[in-house]
Amino acid sequence: MRLRPLRSRHVAVALLAASLLAGCATSVDPLERLGRKAAQGVRSPSPAAADQAYRRWGLRAPLPAPPKPPARPARRAGAAPSAGLPEVVDRIATSDPVVFLTYDDGAEKDPRFVDMVRELRLPVSMFLTDSVVGPGYGHFAHLMSVGADLQNHTLDHPSLRGLPYAGQRAEICGQRDKIRSRFGVTPRLFRPPYGRYDTTTLRAAADCGVSAVVLWRAATTDTGLRFSHGRHELRPGDILLVASDDDDLDGPPLRDRTTRLLRTVQEKGLTVGRLQDYL
Repeated sequence: MRLRPLRSRHVAVALLAASLLAGCATSVDPLERLGRKAAQGVRSPSPAAADQAYRRWGLRAPLPAPPKPPARPARRAGAAPSAGLPEVVDRIATSDPVVFLTYDDGAEKDPRFVDMVRELRLPVSMFLTDSVVGPGYGHFAHLMSVGADLQNHTLDHPSLRGLPYAGQRAEICGQRDKIRSRFGVTPRLFRPPYGRYDTTTLRAAADCGVSAVVLWRAATTDTGLRFSHGRHELRPGDILLVASDDDDLDGPPLRDRTTRLLRTVQEKGLTVGRLQDYL
């Protein structure tokens, strides 16, 4: 008369197997789970360890720690944004001796760059495009876990200026949702591809929860920095774009281009701040 208990055991085993299969179907990539944990707090090297790392990354001196961020976010110089629309910034109005490092697209996935960000305690902002990142979101989970900010750069990298509202909103909100679902954080900064935007872009960005549209005052080149306007020298508050070498696959890796920029930053008596602290 053990048929009933045996049948119960079979049922229990079947239920357990079904639950395990369901768990596998809905499990989160371990690297993306790492990124979610990063939102709860980042473990970085001690300041002493960061000081010892500067030579390893080609710097002549330790990177100074940025000053304490303002109690209230700084604003850009010039007119205030229109009511209900995000402000457009390429520099921050601050006297703090800081500049801000930003990176676009996500095409380059240099694993050593993750080590660089961690060891130098380097605050960087990555503006990601889903179609460019492709299956490489795990790399950016690693970056997030060592302190990088992940922000919005559209789903498919179109030039937004002139597109209808529905298309612009789909591009911006779609990538916002991708980042939120993968990492558990909602990006509130947005960079339009190629830096091109119009009033429709600002309306769509506002409706997707964007608080600031981030451009850049200078971008890296093979020979130094290319400034978009103003004096052709670094100033406190400048937002910098570390441009990718899409046309030169044999060019210097991301970490080397970052090192070259950091040397220029230090020569000007500046350091690197966290962009989100000022916007």
